[in-house]
Amino acid sequence: MDLDFERDPAVLEGLIGDLGHGLFTIDADGHFVAWSRDATLLTGHRRADVEGKPCGVLDAAAPCFGGLTAFVQRPRDGALRFEGAILTRGQRELHVRGVARQVRSTDGAVLGAVGAFAEHAPEAPRPLQDDGAIDGLVGASEPMREVTRRVRLAAHSDVTTLIVGESGTGKELVARAVHDLSARSKHPFVAVNCAAIPETMLEGELFGHVKGAFTGAVRDRPGLIEAADGGTLFLDEIGDLSPMIQVKLLRVLQEREVRRLGADQQRKVDVRLVTATNRDLRQLLDDGAIREDFYYRIHVYEIATPPLRERLADIAPLVDWFVQQQNAATGRKLRGASQRAMRHLLEHDWPGNVRELRNAIEHAFVTAEGDRIEPGDLPEEVRTAPTASSPRAAPKGAPKAMTARDHDERARIVAELDRHDWNRSETASALGYSRVTLWKKMRRFGIDEGVFRRGG
Repeated sequence: MDLDFERDPAVLEGLIGDLGHGLFTIDADGHFVAWSRDATLLTGHRRADVEGKPCGVLDAAAPCFGGLTAFVQRPRDGALRFEGAILTRGQRELHVRGVARQVRSTDGAVLGAVGAFAEHAPEAPRPLQDDGAIDGLVGASEPMREVTRRVRLAAHSDVTTLIVGESGTGKELVARAVHDLSARSKHPFVAVNCAAIPETMLEGELFGHVKGAFTGAVRDRPGLIEAADGGTLFLDEIGDLSPMIQVKLLRVLQEREVRRLGADQQRKVDVRLVTATNRDLRQLLDDGAIREDFYYRIHVYEIATPPLRERLADIAPLVDWFVQQQNAATGRKLRGASQRAMRHLLEHDWPGNVRELRNAIEHAFVTAEGDRIEPGDLPEEVRTAPTASSPRAAPKGAPKAMTARDHDERARIVAELDRHDWNRSETASALGYSRVTLWKKMRRFGIDEGVFRRGG
């Protein structure tokens, strides 16, 4: 026998049996294929009881193993942590926690998943907390643990921070968490959506004005930058700023001074800047929409908020979180989503991300009649998402048909991104591409345009 367990996994056979973890495999349709002896000891179910059956067959009130069906039907590989209650052979609820990983063929096709689980005492329900607190960043998936780690690092310094991610992924929540954990937490947090204010008004809103600066300026008025003095200024949709305002903001950042419109004097300010965007700033720089000096001044430290479709393990705790909030707001006592409703929630692609999920739960509270959210209570676009038995959808943003060469190139890009921790610069260098070429290929092949980079 070869003692190198990577070459001869049989070396681990005895150890795996002593760890007390149940092992299983499921196929690409989400049906159990293998079921270990320890899985039987933990649950009472023998292999013959589960073999060939859907992996949600053991679940209690909400999906536990059942959430793995959507996982194996997603184009991205990786690991999924899951947790929940399953029914033992004696119909007792057993709380378990586990992890599963996709298994792929040499050509990249998903064959299924292999997983392990163990009994785990459930944690006490969390009390409702202020969304600005770090605990408001709900989710224990690997992407969210990385977000939390980088938020804490940013909070411990005064570094200018850029938050990138799709709309609805919680960029303002992340910015508030950075502020609330920082030494500036007792001072103002001022949030500005740069895309929501007309450019003709934005300059005055940010910098303020003095009496007589323009028609209608009947008194001095401080701007939002001064309002954030001592605290944090959060500029959302930073990619929509005009070059003229970019120049003025550069002065604020470099000189720590602000001049109101029409004023002769500069005013000292002490502001920590946090910005956010759902656009590719590097592409905007290449297109001339973002000044190079401004780009490098705001792109000092980056936090990437992952899309909800890349953190399926967080859907159940997010649903519980929003149900708690809605119960508190409406005086109701819903116990969460039923198993059938959760399957729809797990199979939906969530183009609107966490914001869309929150809205779906609010919608369900309007129509729910029992003590749980049922499929009929969900918005139509969530109910009609492809089910586990439907043909698998193409990767988001991918063309309708790709050649074999395209599939090979896409798999190679994904592999290099994983190898370089989703750092686009390092990946482009390893592939022999420019950064812009890599971005275009990621967009063409539906590789979510870099928003799942862990720390850039």
